[in-house]
Amino acid sequence: MLRLLRRSAHRFDVIAAEALGSGWQLSQDVVWVDMHCPSRDEELATEQTLGLQLPTPQEMQQIEPSSRLYREGGATFMTASLLTRSDQDVAELSPVTFVLSHDRLITIRFIESKAFDVFGQRALSPATDSSSGADTLLGLLDAIIERAAEVLEAGSAQVQDSSTAIFSRPKGGAFEPLLTSLARTQSTTSLARTSLVSLGRLASFAALAPEISGDPAHQVHLASIQHDIQSLTEHSGYQASHISFLLDAALGLINIEQNVTMKFFAVATVLLMPPTLIGAIYGMNFRHMPELEWPLGYPMALGLMLLSGLVPFLWFRRKSWF
Repeated sequence: MLRLLRRSAHRFDVIAAEALGSGWQLSQDVVWVDMHCPSRDEELATEQTLGLQLPTPQEMQQIEPSSRLYREGGATFMTASLLTRSDQDVAELSPVTFVLSHDRLITIRFIESKAFDVFGQRALSPATDSSSGADTLLGLLDAIIERAAEVLEAGSAQVQDSSTAIFSRPKGGAFEPLLTSLARTQSTTSLARTSLVSLGRLASFAALAPEISGDPAHQVHLASIQHDIQSLTEHSGYQASHISFLLDAALGLINIEQNVTMKFFAVATVLLMPPTLIGAIYGMNFRHMPELEWPLGYPMALGLMLLSGLVPFLWFRRKSWF
């Protein structure tokens, strides 16, 4: 699907694939071409009208900087990995390509993105400056960074809740839900940090684009974006270390509880060993045993078993081992 944002009308025109004939051209007031899951016909028609060779989905997956950030045919091609499905159980990274060409922005994506939806609504407002492709790119980067900040903020709240639950949980409470939640938050935070690093590289390369480097206002705006990316990257790193600490703490508490349980069984085993030994001795059926015919032999054996278990018990209590 192709969505076209016009400079003067403040509206999106959705172009169906059937309307893309051989003579289809973009009007001069189009500042943003949003290619969402484009078909091959839509790609060819856009390439023909723009005179550019747009990257394929396979090329967008490349991780080399030379494949993701380059200039060709007078246009600046920039690909970044954006976080998607962050509100679901399994978050993902997906490449999105931004192309600045002759004061026009082209985006190529194969994902649903809340940041694109939010900026799309803002772009329809007359108060939003979308008079050029550079303005549109910077506004879109702002929306993407805001979305990343929301994801990290939600993760911080989840981490704080998990921290409180871990250190104030009742004895014997289940750890599995807490560990599952922390692991999911750790995965999302790691992906968010990877996305921010990718956006940081994109912003640095965008500063070299003529549409931005030639305008001081654009340079100031881009510098603010780079500062926000750096701050969020540092925050995500701190959050990841905090999650790692909580995971280690939870595993340590699990080990302590297991040790207490094993200690109980170990002490119980030691307490029962002397009575068991005495019972085993006097349970033998040899004919010649000194106490076999003794009337007090049975009470004596019971007393010895009780005394042999009581003495270690009192010793353990004195040492606070039990």
